[in-house]
Amino acid sequence: MERRATIKDVAEAAGVGVATVSRVLSGGSASPATRERVLAVAAQLDYRPSALGRNLRQRRTGGMGLLVPDLTDTFYGQLSEGVLACARSAGEPVVIGSTGGDPEQEADLIGMLLEQSVDRLIAVPSGDADTWSPVLRAGMTVVFADRLPLLQSPPEDVRAAAVTDLMALDGLSAAAPARPLDVPAVVADDRAGIRTAVRYLRGLGHRRIAFLGGPGQESRVNAFREAVGAPVDEELVVFGTGSRDSAYAAASGLFQSRPDLSAVVAGGNVLGEAAVLAARELDLRVPRDVSLVMYDDVPWAELCSPPLTVIAQPGRDMGYRAAELVLRAGGRKPRSVVLPTELIIRGSCGPHR
Repeated sequence: MERRATIKDVAEAAGVGVATVSRVLSGGSASPATRERVLAVAAQLDYRPSALGRNLRQRRTGGMGLLVPDLTDTFYGQLSEGVLACARSAGEPVVIGSTGGDPEQEADLIGMLLEQSVDRLIAVPSGDADTWSPVLRAGMTVVFADRLPLLQSPPEDVRAAAVTDLMALDGLSAAAPARPLDVPAVVADDRAGIRTAVRYLRGLGHRRIAFLGGPGQESRVNAFREAVGAPVDEELVVFGTGSRDSAYAAASGLFQSRPDLSAVVAGGNVLGEAAVLAARELDLRVPRDVSLVMYDDVPWAELCSPPLTVIAQPGRDMGYRAAELVLRAGGRKPRSVVLPTELIIRGSCGPHR
């Protein structure tokens, strides 16, 4: 195999020092004649600077990390596309990891990135504040996307989880303490999206409205409780653990245990898919027997029969903005960004009969 040309080879062939070659190739100052000679020799020798060596000297590997719960989830695919588009425009590679929504797996992946000296990370967090505090102490620049880590790990009953950090961001409680992690985030306006959906369903005459939720959706759950008002019928607030099987079981159990409900708000596209399948299996007609609203607008939502009414959040834009924030880090700490949501009305909601 032919030996790859080094910066020393270029310097010797051009009759200049290594420092001069480095300065020319990095865009530094040099006379026009020297610059032309160095670039010509570099092209002739097919010299390509070693990004690894350059970044090791800077004590970083280059690029950024991206951690999401599930790469097969359409929304997280859109978010990842946004991150990759921004990184590509900046010439930055991206190391992508799927946590499976498991805090332990997330911690392992974070450790791997730290070992590789990746110092910038975009994450849809699964762990709590205790998981992320050591990451920040290690000097990694972090931007959260889609959601924030809880102050503490939630108990088994998600309905009883402490969600004051998310509530503080959404303005649900003036008395809620500020979240301890001083980390910028790019999130959607869950509160406005859920409130608009519940108001729309109420306008159609629905009173027994259920919420089908999953991990990391504490902000949406609390927005739902606020929107329906006290007293909240807790039997109409149910959760899956994150998998498609669990989401289907939760949706099917909800429909069978509460035949009196007339509308469901699904907290994400996996949950919305489960609600559609469960309704079909139980011979529930949409929207005649039950109206459905799904958080996330994904391509298949329009292909359903009837097409699903959705709360659309800008997944690709969320990823792009998060990548922008993490790339700009180094000066003044960037501020968090809350992106708007939109209720897109289609055919899955009808008047209560």
